Amino acid sequence: MDLSNLKPAEGSVKKRKRIGRGEGSGKGGTSTRGHKGQKSRSGYSKKIGFEGGQMPLQRRVPKFGFKNINRVEYKAINLSDLQALSEKKGLEVIDIQALIDAGLAKKRDLIKVLGKGTLDKKLEVKAHAFSKSAIAAIEAAKGTAVKL
Repeated sequence: MDLSNLKPAEGSVKKRKRIGRGEGSGKGGTSTRGHKGQKSRSGYSKKIGFEGGQMPLQRRVPKFGFKNINRVEYKAINLSDLQALSEKKGLEVIDIQALIDAGLAKKRDLIKVLGKGTLDKKLEVKAHAFSKSAIAAIEAAKGTAVKL
């Protein structure tokens, strides 16, 4: 083998139409673009959502509602989840890291404890927010609810 007989690998080079290379090639003249019109010009690109001058769908459809930019999104954790976690891992203190390790929350989540389920153990629960029923249930079990 030497430089005179090197070839690209089978299938790596695709044959393409060489357009705009003179009349003799059969692909000259208008270079497969047809005659006149916007699409025949250089630099043409159709904008996303353009419908030929007709009012685009995203402008035809009515908008409604309200998105509050100051909304705070909490990850909801029920008392039943805390009970199961404390039994499974034998925890007395449940904080954000314990919930992350258990796969119930992600690192950036804000956590709110809700009052669904029952709590038998005395737990110290640390979270960003608590519902009234959750605080009542935790304190009824002689535990503490610490707001971060």
